[in-house]
Amino acid sequence: MTDTLELAGGETRLDPLIRNDPFPFYRALRERDPVYYDPGLDLYLITRYADCVRVLTDDETFSLEHGYQDRYANGHLEEFAAIMEREGGGFIRDLALDPPAHTRLRRLTEKAFTAHRVKDLEPRIRQIVVDLIEGVADRGRADGMKDIAGPMTAHIICEQLGFDYSQIGAERIAIWTKAVLDQIGRMQTREDMLENARWMCDLQNTIIGEIEAREKEPREDMTTDIVEASLADAENPRLSRTEQIATIRAFLIAGNDTTAAAITNVLLVLATQEGLAERLLPDVDNDRLMARFVEEVLRLEPPVHGLFRTAMKDVEIGGTLIPAMSQVCVMYASANDDEAKFPNPRGLDFERGNLGANLTFGSGIHKCVGIALARMEIKVAAQEFVRRLADIRLAVDPSELTYLPTLATHTIESLPLTFRRRG
Repeated sequence: MTDTLELAGGETRLDPLIRNDPFPFYRALRERDPVYYDPGLDLYLITRYADCVRVLTDDETFSLEHGYQDRYANGHLEEFAAIMEREGGGFIRDLALDPPAHTRLRRLTEKAFTAHRVKDLEPRIRQIVVDLIEGVADRGRADGMKDIAGPMTAHIICEQLGFDYSQIGAERIAIWTKAVLDQIGRMQTREDMLENARWMCDLQNTIIGEIEAREKEPREDMTTDIVEASLADAENPRLSRTEQIATIRAFLIAGNDTTAAAITNVLLVLATQEGLAERLLPDVDNDRLMARFVEEVLRLEPPVHGLFRTAMKDVEIGGTLIPAMSQVCVMYASANDDEAKFPNPRGLDFERGNLGANLTFGSGIHKCVGIALARMEIKVAAQEFVRRLADIRLAVDPSELTYLPTLATHTIESLPLTFRRRG
């Protein structure tokens, strides 16, 4: 069981020691201060499962749109927006919207993630995964994030969108991803913002070029799906150019960062749970069992730790009064770790009766639109790790692992591993 941090007062999720090992902090908050005002972030952390579900399912009281937009770019909004307008094809916010705008957008974009399309993608995704693993298997060591998970998801999302991965590459996508996520991560300095803005201009100009190419010559890819998406709506039947750019940007970033973080976490669990890969090996082709294993890893080590809402009126939650227009962060990772919902929450148990109740992909109307695709990618990766690699071990002490400086996601910066090719 995770130790509990002793709260002295004034703790913040910004603290690197908490950032790199947040679960003791979450446990302490759930037990003693479940709706905690974080002075470093100037917002309330919602840490208990039941309270998180309440926030996620009350869209009138807790606005997603305001939660994302009100503090976008972390105090540097005016300068950031001017750069994007001048050099990047426009200042385009994330498409984090409240109904009714959200309802229209969801209907237009979810067509790119139909069950049929996801199933059709599996053979190609498996081939990409196999090629990457085979490329490192004989080396006996690799970085789970930089050599495997990052390139894997970057390649996959490029192919899905119809982008030329050989021209873009994993490193450029990783830089784009950081630049976008820093705008909501709450830890960006002005110097960071200037560098991030330069890369976001590069990203948006690339997307604009891809959109213009599909308008001239449609293809079988998600970018074409987004360009051609339409509804029987006389006023707004198609996505605007701004909406197209924002949607493709969101798919690219979410399809890369969070999925790469999740796949890295699968490797982390396989490397730190003695005998787990050998236990899974006889059932590696059992899709149901491997899907349950992946779902439990997603609960145990979610790639997204918290996302934002704004309270639109005074509201009491968890015994704490949250004033109107205050920001809250729904701590998915803490909810998944709540022993009131998941007994022995730090234990890996893929036979849990309530396995699907985790909040890793959110809840309510804003639940992740790409959930089926993400689960499939992670399951395929897990199957091929178990099938092709043996003796997966951390090459460093777990205490040496560090995570990117952002509140929203929990992404391992580097995961040094040793292993051998399975005979």
